[in-house]
Amino acid sequence: MELTERKKKVLRSIVDLYIRTAEPVGSKAIAELPDMQYSSATIRNEMADLTSMGYLEQPHTSAGRIPSPSGYRLYVDELMSDYRLSLDESRSIAQAVEEKMQQVDRVMEKVAKLVSQVTNLPAISVASRSAGVTVRRYDLILAGENSIILVLMLSTEEVKNKLLRLPVSLTEADLKLLSALLNASMTEIPMAEFTPSLMDRVSRSAGAAAVLLPVVVDYTLDVLRSEQNNDVAVAGQMRLLGHPEYRDVDKAQKVLTGLDEDVLSNLPAVMENANGTRVIVGPENLSEELKDTSVVVTKFDIGDGMQGMIGVVGPTRMDYAKVTARLSCFAESLSKMFGKPEQAQLPQGSGEVPEHKEAQ
Repeated sequence: MELTERKKKVLRSIVDLYIRTAEPVGSKAIAELPDMQYSSATIRNEMADLTSMGYLEQPHTSAGRIPSPSGYRLYVDELMSDYRLSLDESRSIAQAVEEKMQQVDRVMEKVAKLVSQVTNLPAISVASRSAGVTVRRYDLILAGENSIILVLMLSTEEVKNKLLRLPVSLTEADLKLLSALLNASMTEIPMAEFTPSLMDRVSRSAGAAAVLLPVVVDYTLDVLRSEQNNDVAVAGQMRLLGHPEYRDVDKAQKVLTGLDEDVLSNLPAVMENANGTRVIVGPENLSEELKDTSVVVTKFDIGDGMQGMIGVVGPTRMDYAKVTARLSCFAESLSKMFGKPEQAQLPQGSGEVPEHKEAQ
């Protein structure tokens, strides 16, 4: 069955009305819209077709319809209108960010609270290191008898060091040899390439200093893992209870259980190859606990090899255009605050939504 322009117009109108009212939408309500030129009978036929095509659902015995996850997906990808922030909204968000983000510590927690207040939805913020963090340089410094300082310079320009104590004595020449081998073989490579065969090759050439190699590798991997950990903040979980979908305590509890750091720390992987804003509708969520919700996320640059991500979790009925516009405005303000350029825009499709510009 063909998805005609008339069907798309009816579907868009149903989603828009359902977002505003949270009530199943009937053909009469659609026919009464100012820009709808079709009769109630025509609209009923189109609604029946959209239901059979999987874009609408009929809850219980109601005569009205509500959008299905597939309907929301089509709406987000093709049908929704851009929501243009007013100058007051844009200025309000920028001012809130400027006033409340002066201290770098606990920034992500403050961001989550601000986003939740502006959207009236549970909000998440994540600070994560780029998966490409590597060691740029190794240095081994003799600090005394059987004492050595291991220094790592990372690709993020950070420097890490550790004091090592060994049961054997090593000379300056031993340390210079191992440093040369480490810098030749173990710099600018990801964790996955620290293989037993690589360790064996370096160890065979390291002479007396080979005793240091396991300690050096263990510390290196610990540092790289810590650099890639995500700092996750969640705020406004109880705002879910203000939405009609979550008056059912069991349903609300299921979603609230899913709003924990273990589940949400996986979201940066969803954004790894995406720019702009990403909308994840219902069953598209990787987490089972979030299958009945939608997640909207966008990312921004923090600097020093880090990226930030902000997003909201809410009913599939959320106002996607307004939410994506507000998140984009937050991301732009945060990027400016951290001294980074605005994220590049992408065309709509595959769940990615372009940035929404401020109204002039």
